[in-house]
Amino acid sequence: MAQRHVVLDIGERPKFAQWVGLSIQHMFSMFGSTVLVPILVGLNPGIALFSSGVGTLLYILITQAKIPAYMGSSFSFIVPMMAMMKTIGYPAIAQGTIAVGVVYLIVALIVSLFGSDWIDRVLPPVIVGPIVMVIGLSLAGTAAKDATLNAAGTYEIKYFAVALITLLVTIFFNMYLRGFLGLIPILLGIVVGYLVAVAVGIVDFKPVEQAAWFSLPAFQIPFVSYHPHLYWGAILSMAPIAFVTMTEHLGHIMVLNQLTGRNFFKDPGLRHTLAGDGSASIIAGFVGGPPVTSYGENIGVLAITRVHSVYVLGGAAFFAILFSFVGKLSALIESIPSPVIGGISFLLFGVIASSGLRVMIEKKVDFDQKRNLMIASTILVIGIGNAYLQIGQYQFSGLAVAAVLGILLNLILPKNAHSEQ
Repeated sequence: MAQRHVVLDIGERPKFAQWVGLSIQHMFSMFGSTVLVPILVGLNPGIALFSSGVGTLLYILITQAKIPAYMGSSFSFIVPMMAMMKTIGYPAIAQGTIAVGVVYLIVALIVSLFGSDWIDRVLPPVIVGPIVMVIGLSLAGTAAKDATLNAAGTYEIKYFAVALITLLVTIFFNMYLRGFLGLIPILLGIVVGYLVAVAVGIVDFKPVEQAAWFSLPAFQIPFVSYHPHLYWGAILSMAPIAFVTMTEHLGHIMVLNQLTGRNFFKDPGLRHTLAGDGSASIIAGFVGGPPVTSYGENIGVLAITRVHSVYVLGGAAFFAILFSFVGKLSALIESIPSPVIGGISFLLFGVIASSGLRVMIEKKVDFDQKRNLMIASTILVIGIGNAYLQIGQYQFSGLAVAAVLGILLNLILPKNAHSEQ
């Protein structure tokens, strides 16, 4: 059932002019993070952009065009990828990326065989609400750094000023603009923030001037770009991290369930969402990109604009693929400075966190019950504080640890404490 007050529901197609603007808005929202991962690792940003677009279209196909989600470069694999890039090179990363996708497909097969009815029992509102809040609030530090620190890691007041102006004009556009302009407040906020950044002199146009109009991404295709060799170390170092990103995957599906008024765990089913995510990573591995996952930034855009159309996400994927071949456009978008992204992120990540709070309010989670208070408190502090678990070379994020602990507490704790009986 569709959520109330939706501007465009999942299956509704916008008019062409609206479609273009709404899709480009989504592409801008995910662009910074998607190209940052390959830049940090040493991969080609154009390929990451291309693989994110293709991966998103594949995800939409596998999930039967029922879930409005965008697939971008995953940050969870940066550490092992950086290590491999300095030693073996991309062929090892490619196999690790493909292995991640295969793990997703195996889990999807298991879910297909044994069902997903366990989800409602394992993930009640007292678990879902705090996890959704953690997804948004755990990214608050990243937004704050983008908004305040320059490339050298030094605080600059003009960076923060640009971030605040970007945030405030976006809020203004979202509250007061009507018609089509009222549907693209994020895009308009980025444009205004970019112009302010240009005015204060923190935009570097040299990469744009040097970039070619047409630039073919440096694809890394097995048997064409390199001769494959089995790298078990790469496979064993990256594949287990897939179980960590699956937690984030479930969290994002929870948020989308809340936003759209649907239950995607049942329709199209968790097996399809996992298969879509895994297939997107496999495609990325075969063309030269990093593993991909659904993006919170785009979920934030969905929440703010109330445009849930899967056609808009498909359009964003199309533009990502197109821009990966247009060197100057890619370079222009890459020139968007971090405080503009940080200012937008304040709003996007905050909206996600607020969605988690809304889950608990609407489901009437009773915090007079001690078990509910204990469960929610544990998830929030461990998740937001990122109390990660390090076992050898494997690192499980605070979100993963918080989710597992919350689930265990929910299964173990009695309905009422002794003092409440």
